[in-house]
Formats: sequence, structure tokens, C-alpha cells
Amino acid sequence: MAPKKGSSSSSSGGIGGWLKLFAIILGVLSPIIYLIDQNLDRFYIFEPANLHDVAKRAIAAHGNDTQSVVHFILKELQENPKTAPYVNDNIDNEYFFNNAGGAMGGMTIIHASVTEYLIIFGTAVGTEGHSGRHTADDYFHILRGEQWAYVPGEFEREVYKQGDVHLMRKGVIKQYRMPELCFALEYARGWIPPMMFFGYADLFTSVLDLPTAWYTAYYTGKQMIGNLLIGKF
Repeated sequence: MAPKKGSSSSSSGGIGGWLKLFAIILGVLSPIIYLIDQNLDRFYIFEPANLHDVAKRAIAAHGNDTQSVVHFILKELQENPKTAPYVNDNIDNEYFFNNAGGAMGGMTIIHASVTEYLIIFGTAVGTEGHSGRHTADDYFHILRGEQWAYVPGEFEREVYKQGDVHLMRKGVIKQYRMPELCFALEYARGWIPPMMFFGYADLFTSVLDLPTAWYTAYYTGKQMIGNLLIGKF
């Protein structure tokens, strides 16, 4: 059967319309994003040095009792007027799996917004994977165990032990491994939403774990939207 006249022009017109809409949206958002990007520091409520300090004091107080270490950190953040309004006080009931870059562990969200996230991430059995190439600086505070990292061209591994911070600058990638039990306080600052593509990829292309995809979306969305509603970008 011969194609109907005008079908090609209608199709190309539809595509052209979507491209024009995309171009308009991009044109409007680009300068806004650029201006915000130049002033990201204004939106941060957490300080890496302070987080490192509270992590070390929590370890000094509770050693390898990781649950008590986490509660110590959470209590300090809840008592700090600057961070208290933006801290999730229900983290014990919101742990879920995270699959990203081939690695697997458990996590709970202390804070998530457009420019920052603070989570507890770790595993009791070990894991290994790709760090991801991200749009934010990532501070990985080791609360228990060890994390190893590797960069091509090096011939020795990087080793981060309890109390150390593994800083991954945005755009940097590494192979990393938690050889055995390891838990960390992970803090990222920068553009957080683009990092979620990496966080979701394995869920839909490898493990196909739809319940975990739902938990990830629900808990992250709850934090991000909740913080936006109280003015935290």
C-alpha cells in the first residue's frame, strides 16, 4: 500500500517541533545553570572539614560499633543549627541497596538536595566497582574497614583506612574496592541530579531490581523535594 501523502512532512514537522522546544528549553536553562554554577558555594550547608572532624570523634568514642558511630554523627548534625533543618532523622528505617558501577552495598540518606548529598554507604561482605565520573566532589569518610582505589598508570593501590577521607574530585574516575566489611560517611557537593544516571544504570541494565529502583527514587525524591520546599537548593 502506498504511503499517505504528507506523512513524511508531518513526521519531520513533529520532530522539528520537538527539536525547537528542546532548543528553547536549553536556551532558557543554560544561562540559569551557568549563573548558579558560579555561585554553588552559597548553597552548601555542610563543610568537609567539619564532617571529617565529627567522623573522627565518633570513631574515637565508639570504635568499631558502627551503628553507634552513625548515631553520634547524626546527633551532632541534628544539634547544629545550620544543618538541623535539613537532616533526615529517620535513617534507621530507610536503608536500601545501591547497585552502581558494578559495586553493591547498603545505604541510607542523611541529606539530599540539588547541590549536596550526605549518606551512609557500606557493606559487610565487600564489593568492587567503577567509581563513576561525576559532576560533584565526593568525600568518602571511612568509618570502619578499608577502601582501596586504583588509577591507570599507577602500580600501587591507594589505601584508605578508618578515619581517613578519600577525596574524589569531580570528573575523576577510579577503580575502587572494599575488600571486606567497610562503611563510610559519603558527602558529595556539586551538581547532584546528573549523578543519578550512574546510580540507576545497573538497576535497569543489570540486576533489574525494580523494588530497589523504587526505594532509591522514593527516598531520594522525598529528601530533594522536601529540602527544596524549605529553600535548600
